Amino acid sequence: MHRRIIFVAALVASAGAIIVLASFKQRTVTPALPVSHCPVPPPVADEPPKCVFMTVYEGVGLDSSFALRTPEKVILAEQRGLQWLVKAQAPDGGYGAGSHARQDIMDPHAVSADPATTAMVAMAMMRMGNGLDQGAYSTQLKKAVEYLLKQVEAAPKDAVNVTALQGTQIQSKLGQNIDVALTAQCLSNLAAKLNDQHPMKLRVMRSLNTCVAMIQRSQLSDGSVQGDGWAGVLQSSFAASALESAKTQGAEVDEQALDLARNYQKANFDVNTGSVATERAAGITLYAVSGSTRNSAAEAREVNERIAQAKKEGKLANDAPVSVDALEETGMSRTEAEKYNTAYQVYNSAKQQAQREDVISGFGNNGGEEFLSFLQTGESLVIGKDQGWKNWYQQTTGRIVAIQNNDGSWNGHHCITSPVFCTATALLILSINNDIEHLLAQGAVKYRGN
Repeated sequence: MHRRIIFVAALVASAGAIIVLASFKQRTVTPALPVSHCPVPPPVADEPPKCVFMTVYEGVGLDSSFALRTPEKVILAEQRGLQWLVKAQAPDGGYGAGSHARQDIMDPHAVSADPATTAMVAMAMMRMGNGLDQGAYSTQLKKAVEYLLKQVEAAPKDAVNVTALQGTQIQSKLGQNIDVALTAQCLSNLAAKLNDQHPMKLRVMRSLNTCVAMIQRSQLSDGSVQGDGWAGVLQSSFAASALESAKTQGAEVDEQALDLARNYQKANFDVNTGSVATERAAGITLYAVSGSTRNSAAEAREVNERIAQAKKEGKLANDAPVSVDALEETGMSRTEAEKYNTAYQVYNSAKQQAQREDVISGFGNNGGEEFLSFLQTGESLVIGKDQGWKNWYQQTTGRIVAIQNNDGSWNGHHCITSPVFCTATALLILSINNDIEHLLAQGAVKYRGN
């Protein structure tokens, strides 16, 4: 059995100490179902239950200050959610969110499967310890992956999306081409778990490159992705993240396209004034700042590491602040120093806004867009190797666990209401600590001048 070091923020003194947004509806959580995704013997006294995954901390000595344990209540919520989710799979292996015209349909078997939702579910399964060859739900994961690969392989050569399906909840709210962005992210995550000799590796990489080409074809001159939905900034943010992830797996990512995509997200936040461009974020600050944070995290981490190294080598004074001049001292050109300094400033300002209580409230209640924004913020903190992720995780897991439905699912209360999509996203949030190694690797792509 695989092991994972379970991370989480320090436990609060009591359940009442968890801060829960007023806009989240308190729901009664039913007793936990039997453990299925993490079969382990009963824990001994005073020892939290353990689950899958060997992380950076356990495997190669990640700083112990970055490592945290997951409370049992979060583990139980994950188990219940995953058990509900696997039952929602369609016969073809896919999962569906349903159409924008029928947001009232909550039965996962009464809607058509779509790639965007299937990709989110597959990523949640992987993050919770399932692979193509191991895990309690490896069979379901293989069927979901097969569905996605067939969608990609059947797409026309000049396509900008992996499906001809139109009018889904996800497309209407995020963008017409969101399916390819989420599919690319899913395939990148899967590729990271397959060694080069795995019989599926070549097929996965071919499909990933196909998705990358689609994203780059759909990119507009400002770095965004064509076909905005209600909150199109999220589609563009996930497309940028997908390119970044694909690059770490050796996919054929155009460096200029990635820079352009990141720059679009950074431009939505003005460091000097703190103002946020929300025209393509449905007027919601949360959607825009979570994207700005996510797509500046890797570069901000590069700045921190370069500055720290320069101080260690005596090139900079120990109290030297981050600046363009300081980055030049680390070996960057003036142009690169200006670019990375901007990313650093955007990241550190946007992450604060993304965690403010008045910003977290989003639309006023929780749709899938809010869940996605929380996910982006959390992943950005880990990618940036930011100690602030602990506080984020403590607060956010408290909110998510508190609104779980009695049957183990989650659903939105506006826009993206799909219980399948929202449950998958909630599980990705709760189990983010399972993916520490993978996320840190995304932020460890060194400055290409080295």
